[in-house]
Amino acid sequence: MDILGKLIGVFSPERAYKRAAYKQALHELERAMSYDGASFSNVHSNTNWYAENVPAAWADAGERDVLRARARDLERNSDVMNAIVGAFKRNVYGAGFRLRSTVESEELREEIERAWEIWCKKENCDVTGTQSFDSLMRMAIRRKKVDGGILILKTHTAGGFLPFKLQALEVDALDETAVAHGNNKVIGGIEYDIYNKAVGYHIKQFAPDGFTETETKFYQAKDVIFYFTKNRPTQLREVSDLAATITRVRDINEFMRSLAVKERLLACLSVFIKRDSPPTTGRGYGSVDDGYMGKMISPGTINYLSPGDDISVVQPNMQATDATAHIKQQIRMLGSGQGLSYELASRDMSETNYSSARQGAIEDDLTFEEERQQLKDVMDEIFEEFIKALYLSGKLSDGRPADGSFWEKNRYEYSRHTWIKAPKKWIDPAKEAAANKDALLTGQKTFADMAAENGKDWKEQLEEMAKIQNYAAELDVDLVGQLLGARKEEEAGDEKDEE
Repeated sequence: MDILGKLIGVFSPERAYKRAAYKQALHELERAMSYDGASFSNVHSNTNWYAENVPAAWADAGERDVLRARARDLERNSDVMNAIVGAFKRNVYGAGFRLRSTVESEELREEIERAWEIWCKKENCDVTGTQSFDSLMRMAIRRKKVDGGILILKTHTAGGFLPFKLQALEVDALDETAVAHGNNKVIGGIEYDIYNKAVGYHIKQFAPDGFTETETKFYQAKDVIFYFTKNRPTQLREVSDLAATITRVRDINEFMRSLAVKERLLACLSVFIKRDSPPTTGRGYGSVDDGYMGKMISPGTINYLSPGDDISVVQPNMQATDATAHIKQQIRMLGSGQGLSYELASRDMSETNYSSARQGAIEDDLTFEEERQQLKDVMDEIFEEFIKALYLSGKLSDGRPADGSFWEKNRYEYSRHTWIKAPKKWIDPAKEAAANKDALLTGQKTFADMAAENGKDWKEQLEEMAKIQNYAAELDVDLVGQLLGARKEEEAGDEKDEE
């Protein structure tokens, strides 16, 4: 029995016995636990680790706004944060996606693709007339990463190529004061039915200054695209994608700021003159307070010390090499927390060779592919609404079916499409080309696969190749012969190198 138990036993033996029995029971329970992670033992450093199982909506509601505000602050002031966000924006959307309609009619396919190209211009797709479709999608990726999500309204207004435009809104616009609407519940500004399916959005309206709130409007769910990542079944709203790593970004910034101050101080050459006694003449000398508070050391300054004062210098022992290793480790952990390699997060390729860079690029692309798929879902919904507006505006040559079958069959036929992503640059084009050649010859890839990887449609590429060959034949240029001759020269050079 411990000292406290003995002391209690002096005044109340019964309470001392109960206390000892309780401690023994806890000890037995601790030993009986199947998982070390569930224990509260000092051995596993879990003594003060308390966590609760609550619905995601509860856990997120009280901290969502704080996380978003801090993530935005780092977005404005942290280069490390912008490196992470920029990596996602470049790789998820990059130079953009090209629409390829897959309807059976070639004439109709060309009309749809031409109309989409026109509608994607800023004056036609953005209700504010300031952003093209590509710019809107890049901003959506950025806002999802920092804020956790973004609202995209499908508006039907006059003007422009079609009476259909997009309006991007920040998640701050959701009216969290609304609690009920008819028989439905409203949580965080979103209205849900009995199955927790979103049926509408209560969105605050603001004056052009962005601060003056005018009213709250209700939008049906079919007119709103809420782009965010859902990680739990009970999650109802967005949480910043950077929530798990936001503290690490701030730690890196604070560490680098402190390091910069240290290096600036070490770079200063200053002289301090210490006096044994104050001068007998002159103004201001020898006073009790010579104004040291808030003084800064500047290069080349000469300062006087008051009598009895001395200088003590705090000299940090950490060297620049230690700081570099620490920053690298922090950025490596930050990148891994976001599913990125250190090289992509830091843009530091000093320790990279072709194999490691290629492996890192493959792993990074798996991370980006998840985001691309989610973004494609958003783009698909926008394109389907575009097809409706295109058809109803009478801009398709086949007109409107008299029996109204468009809503039952034709809209799905007209909406058939694929997205072709703009190609990315290869680390070693020669090696990649050789690998593609082997994959094509062994049947691991088709010509369509290779064309898609290069951001092209395989049919268009074949048609373009045929046009070039026909035009070369008209000019009596033997392209095939030139290619074969170049190949023979290359093979001869290889044989010579082997000898």
